[in-house]
Amino acid sequence: QVQLVESGGGLVQPGGSLRLSCAASGFNISNYAMDWVRQAPGKGLEWVSHITGGVDSATYADSAKGRFTISRDNAKNRLYLQMTGLKSEDTAVYYCARVFDNARGQGTQVTVSS
Repeated sequence: QVQLVESGGGLVQPGGSLRLSCAASGFNISNYAMDWVRQAPGKGLEWVSHITGGVDSATYADSAKGRFTISRDNAKNRLYLQMTGLKSEDTAVYYCARVFDNARGQGTQVTVSS
C-alpha cells in the first residue's frame, strides 16, 4: 500500500528556513518521479518542484528557484524540500506527490509570518 507522510512544517519568520520531509512506504522512491506541490489558503494546488526517477534531475517553479532545493535519500526512502529565504507568500500546505498516480500525503502546514 502506497503511503506518503509529510512532516517538517511550522511557523517561521520571513527570511527563515525549513526542511520538509516526505516518508514513503509501499514503493521504492528512487524509481519514481516525485513532486512537491502546495496549496495556499483559498487557492488551488501549485506545483513547486519535481525530481525525476532514477537519475536525479530537479526542476522548480519560478517562485521556488534559487530558494528551494528538492532532494531524495533512497536509503531512507524519503523526499525532502529544503526551503530558504521564506516569504509570506510561501504560506501553504505542502504535499509530496508521486507523479505516476498523483498519490499524495496529508500535507504539512508552512506558515511564514512575523
